[in-house]
Amino acid sequence: MSMFSNLRRAVRRGYRRAVDLSHPARSPLGSSVVNCLVYREGVRQEDCAEVEEALRRVRKTGDGFVWIGLHEPAQSELAGLAELFGLHPLAVEDAVNAHQRPKVERYGDTLFSVFKTVRYVEHEELTATSEVVETGELMAFTGQDFVITIRHGGRGTLGPVREELEAAPDQLLRGPAAVLHAMADHVVDDYVAVTDAVQNDIDAVETAVFSENGGRGDAGRIYQLKRELLELRRAVAPLSRPLQQLATQPIPVIPPEIRAYFRDVADHVTRATEQIGAYDNLLDSILQAHLAQVTVAQNEDMRKITAWAAIVAVPTMVCGVYGMNFDHMPELHWTYGYPLVLGVMALACFVIHRGFRRNGWL
Repeated sequence: MSMFSNLRRAVRRGYRRAVDLSHPARSPLGSSVVNCLVYREGVRQEDCAEVEEALRRVRKTGDGFVWIGLHEPAQSELAGLAELFGLHPLAVEDAVNAHQRPKVERYGDTLFSVFKTVRYVEHEELTATSEVVETGELMAFTGQDFVITIRHGGRGTLGPVREELEAAPDQLLRGPAAVLHAMADHVVDDYVAVTDAVQNDIDAVETAVFSENGGRGDAGRIYQLKRELLELRRAVAPLSRPLQQLATQPIPVIPPEIRAYFRDVADHVTRATEQIGAYDNLLDSILQAHLAQVTVAQNEDMRKITAWAAIVAVPTMVCGVYGMNFDHMPELHWTYGYPLVLGVMALACFVIHRGFRRNGWL
């Protein structure tokens, strides 16, 4: 309960302005809480310095909900909220420990959702060690009258999501499910944007591979792109089935009018997944084409080496014959024997070289 004691001390010190969810720093309350807000009738009412009191008022009136934002909470900090809101211990353990698989799990009347946030890392030129996709995690506990969002990593801020929701009170009237949908929609929009941005890198690699001066070092860049694409797929692909469940199955936390919105988000996830799969297949084709080009280039080199070895073999053979220590050899004591042998070697090398050039070996 250390988090609640920190909150009480903050109230005694007087009113403090709430920290915006988009702010990277931690809360001035000295805990992982970056925001605590109360919404009634689709309108932001107050900043809840005391979580228990805010939840009691919401449940007493039966209207509105509490939205608490956390950033990388510790087990002790989340334990108080888990007791207050009745969160399942397994879900709490997953929320504290990052690197979870994207999923949506139901614990009674509470949904626990895990989303992988992604960001495209800008770079001047793709190399074999370039980071293309940066990932983080965004989790949410969604109940009838509360939403608890948990962010791991420096990315995935929900400030823009909150501002968009507050600008649309009709959407906030639908309760915590609207917040969950807005989060999912925001995350999936990033999937689509990052997937489109990765296409530029694939086009650049494809152009380099099929250019006349395509380098043999392109294989490293292709493998790096495939690794980054795999990381993107791990973030996107597992989310398709949970979103389909939210869009089709009757869940108490999700009103029927919200399901259509989740269906739209699921369609976007499907589009991103299919696009990632197409990119992966394209990279496989580019890699195979690159390896084929390398093989052809190596064969060209071997043919050139073989041709020159054949040319050098003629004078080597003649010099080897005349290097023998015999007294009786043709033209050995003739005045023009030496120039004749050199001329024969030069003529033979010229004829062989011309034949190789005609056949495309040189």
